[in-house]
Amino acid sequence: MRPPAVAGRFYPGDAEDLRDMIEWCFDHPLGPGRPGDVDGSRRIVSAMAPHAGYVCSGMTAARTYRAIAEDGLPDLYVVVGPDHYGTAMGRTVLCSDDFMTPLGVCRSDREVCSKLAERFPDSPRAHAREHAVEVQLPFIQYIDPDPSIVAITMGDQSPRSAAELADALREACAGRDAIVIASTDMSHYILKEEASRLDGMVLDRVADMDVPGMYRTVYENRVSMCGYGPTAVAMLFAGDGRARMLGHTDSYDSLGMDPGAVVGYSSAVFGQL
Repeated sequence: MRPPAVAGRFYPGDAEDLRDMIEWCFDHPLGPGRPGDVDGSRRIVSAMAPHAGYVCSGMTAARTYRAIAEDGLPDLYVVVGPDHYGTAMGRTVLCSDDFMTPLGVCRSDREVCSKLAERFPDSPRAHAREHAVEVQLPFIQYIDPDPSIVAITMGDQSPRSAAELADALREACAGRDAIVIASTDMSHYILKEEASRLDGMVLDRVADMDVPGMYRTVYENRVSMCGYGPTAVAMLFAGDGRARMLGHTDSYDSLGMDPGAVVGYSSAVFGQL
């Protein structure tokens, strides 16, 4: 069992408080409102959501999870995040351990993990401190009380690594109703106006499903987006699908603090939309 690493810091450590906080994120003026009726169409194949503390980015993340909830719940959630601490040692690593959160257990899908382990190491230790996957899980549990997950951390976010992982996920998830969720924040600790400009350039490429263009924009402009690799995986997994951009905010919008050093947040879904 992988215990929570950032409960009580990024989100409340008490179950009731956590549920209240998630609902606050949906209800906040920057949020989307509570999920409505399910239309049952299941058109969303993959998505993007931020992973900062909920008071900072949870309102933007809620936009992704409302869209997923209203689209109809999948059988499997594959959450792909960047490596913030270097514990993946430049590799793409799985964690087949179940994840505990204050809302209960997220079961790791052993079948899909086993298939992926033929190509990538299964290293629960590399996930022990990492928050990028963990922060998504309470939102998933809020919309789906008994989710099945696969947790992946990308230590190498190169185009080749993203293409390899997307291909492996298509193979491992064949016959399953799966959603790939890219966990990423956008620009980090720069002027609000500059973050808006740089994030906008990247998100224009995401909106066009232009993976090479997204990489060029990130690399050439040195955009400090932490999860561009997972975002590429989500876009590639969607194949010939389209993007629906759901919102962009930053830490000044949510906290009202220091417009000279903001972090950007964005949400999107991909599929036959």
